Formats: sequence, structure tokens, C-alpha cells
Amino acid sequence: MKDQTKNTLKTPLDFKQQYLSDGHHSFCAACDILPHQEKNNFLEIAPLEALKSLHKSASFDSARRRFYTAILLTAGNVRETIGHHTYTFDAGTLYFIPENQLHTIHSWSEDVKGYHCIFDTDYFLLCIKNQVKLNRFPFFQPGKDPYVKLSEEETAMMIPLFMKLSKEYCSRKTLNDDLLVRLYLNVLLIETEKVYQSQHIPVSRELPRKEQLTTSFRQLVSQHFLELRHVTDYARQLHVNAHYLNDTVKELTGRSASSFIHHQLMTEAKAQLIQTDETIASISDSLNFTDQSYFCRFFKKHTGLTPLQFRKNHQH
Repeated sequence: MKDQTKNTLKTPLDFKQQYLSDGHHSFCAACDILPHQEKNNFLEIAPLEALKSLHKSASFDSARRRFYTAILLTAGNVRETIGHHTYTFDAGTLYFIPENQLHTIHSWSEDVKGYHCIFDTDYFLLCIKNQVKLNRFPFFQPGKDPYVKLSEEETAMMIPLFMKLSKEYCSRKTLNDDLLVRLYLNVLLIETEKVYQSQHIPVSRELPRKEQLTTSFRQLVSQHFLELRHVTDYARQLHVNAHYLNDTVKELTGRSASSFIHHQLMTEAKAQLIQTDETIASISDSLNFTDQSYFCRFFKKHTGLTPLQFRKNHQH
């Protein structure tokens, strides 16, 4: 089944060309000086009022974002659809758009202010062992509310984090300076999780059947990707036909079911390459590849780089 989304946004350039009158606008000096990393390993942060001034229309068609989004609203209000729910957010709201989520901007008020941050999985990979995976944060999980309503005290705590994130990102002189930016991003998400958990009882909304199936599949993949590598394995556990599972996942996410398995493997491989000193052979073995050469071919197919090249590119 084909994805019905007209627009798929994979990079900051895609985002700007979708929403802004100037599709190449730069929000900081460092972005002009440093080499562009448009395909992966990116972060971009901008004031909401700056984005609003550059919007090429009052509302926009649906688009599926292949990256994560965090938005802090400090003034004004917005009306947006995230997945199958339409929300009106007011000042004092911190909301999120998960990776691969269908999203629509219906309106932003003229007095909107705050911060808009987009980043991909690769950018979040820190040189810190045992960090929380992005899909474990509740506000990025299907079926969970993708927002937190902040008190005045909590808003006062979040604003400096976004300001520091923006300042450090825009004052980078080398790509290695991104390490501090990533640390601030990590702190921001962890602090948000604390607020989120204090507000939400552990009960999820009832999802439509297809969304339940897709959510269950993605949860199983995150738990069993090392030993279960085929869609048929997951279909068997979910008691559905493999073709139906793949069609359902593709309909709701725009991606094949197998791509989620491969993505989980790649995320773990990248994390080990960046966060450990293990040999390529050892990492290949830990990921249950039959041999190192197959792992290297698999990795290069998905990144365009060998594991060793990827590690060297991310050394600080």
C-alpha cells in the first residue's frame, strides 16, 4: 500500500523548502561556515518568530518528517495535527513530533514565540555509554501524548536550556564542538521526561487497530532486533500475515517493516562505533552478523561509509 503523504522531509533543506519563503535561509553564522551535513547527523534550531516571519503560507499540506522535532511555545498559540490527533497548543507548552510522523501545520498565531529544534537519530548519538535511546522517551512513543504543559517554574527552566542549545550550536567553530550541543540536547530531553512523568499516569490512549499493530511491531523490534531479523518473525509473534503487517506499517509510517529492523540495527551499530572502543569484528559479533565482511557490506549499504570510516568521522 502506498504512503498517501505528498511530502517527505528528510533534511533541514527539505524542511526549509517546505515551509519557508527562503528555502536556503540560515539561522546562525556557524551554519554558513561549517560544512553542511544535510543527509544525516544534523541539528537545526531557530526562534519560532523567525520561522513565522518566513512562512510562505498561513497553513501547510501534510508532511512526514524523517527526523525528530522539539518545540517550546512561550507566546501565542498554534494548531497542528500530529498523527491522527489535532491539537491547539498555547504558551507554556513543549511539544514533540516523532521521527516518521505525519504532521500538518494548520495555523500559527501572529504573536507566536519560542524555539523550534529538529535533529536526527545520528546527531543524538553521544560519546556516552548506556544513554537513553530516543524511542524510549515517552513523548516520542506512539499512543503517548506528544506534549507537556509547563508551569511558570518549568518554563523558566526550559527557556535557558533552549537558549544555551541555540547559543552553543551557533557558536561552533569546528564539527567537534557539536559534542557540547549534543550534551545540552540530552539534558533537555531528560529534564522534559522528568516533567512528563510527573504529569502522566502510566495509561496510554486506546489506539485504532492498525496503529496498535504498528506500535506493537516497533516495540518488538526495539526489544528483539538482535535475534529476529525478518518481518515474518514479527508477524508470527503478532499473529498476522507478514504482507498485512508490512502493508499496515507502510501505510502508517511511509516505511517498510524491514526498514525498521534495519534502522534499529544501524542505530545500535553506530552507537557502539561512537561510544565504545570495540573492534569492528567484536561489534559485528555482538550484533549477530555471520561474519565481519557481511556486517561491513550491510553498514556501507545503509550509510555509504565503512564502519571504520564512520568511526573516524565521529571521533572528537
